[in-house]
Amino acid sequence: MGFMRIVASDEVLGTFIPIIVYWLYAALIVFMEKSFPKYKIRSAEEQDKRNHLVSKGTVIKGVVLQQVLQALTATLVYILTNRDDDAAASMTTSTTGQNDDGDDGIGSMIMMLATTMVQFLIAMVVMDTWQYFMHRYMHENKFLYKHIHSQHHRLVAPYAYAALYNHPLEGLLVDTMSGAVSFLLSGMSPRTSIFFFSFATIKAVDDHSGLSGTKFNFSQPFFVFWDRLLGTYHMPSSAEDELNKEAKSK
Repeated sequence: MGFMRIVASDEVLGTFIPIIVYWLYAALIVFMEKSFPKYKIRSAEEQDKRNHLVSKGTVIKGVVLQQVLQALTATLVYILTNRDDDAAASMTTSTTGQNDDGDDGIGSMIMMLATTMVQFLIAMVVMDTWQYFMHRYMHENKFLYKHIHSQHHRLVAPYAYAALYNHPLEGLLVDTMSGAVSFLLSGMSPRTSIFFFSFATIKAVDDHSGLSGTKFNFSQPFFVFWDRLLGTYHMPSSAEDELNKEAKSK
């Protein structure tokens, strides 16, 4: 019972559920691309031709490496924060309609949902802010772009499962740290983080799929308000415009 309690703890689930969601959703996207090829932006042949600089095996290895780093970082953050999660008590209230004192639990349930929504919003804004400025700096600093960020852009026509394909240092500084900071500043519990990071994972995979348009701005993964506020919002008329933009930044 003790072992199962550890395995099913919110901290463990918060560490590994988003990783599982990543691969399951990516597999679903790949299946949809093969089943409905007419909805793909590029054909499979064109996608493979454009991505000649990096093999699919290399992409998968790079993603797994980043997910290992994310899991280690998440474990460390959960240990250091050791937040008490009262979600179980709230869940009991929401299912029975009463709290421990026998009072009506509807108000508590509404408060729990409102708190979760606020935490989600704060985490989304924090994650977007961190990733916007880090991503922008990776482009504007020629050394960082050439030696670190350019690895991500070797995939001209990204695969769904390549959403986390980055240089390990970029993966740590941009993706992993943005998750840690958003968790800490939002004040969310480990249980809430399971849903938030799973949602963020689905959004990232979807943005890199062959069924979605390529993102041309620095903002990621949720909003584009930083691009609009700071004058970096750009929507090229074609993918070729993006290639020209990347070539000029090297």
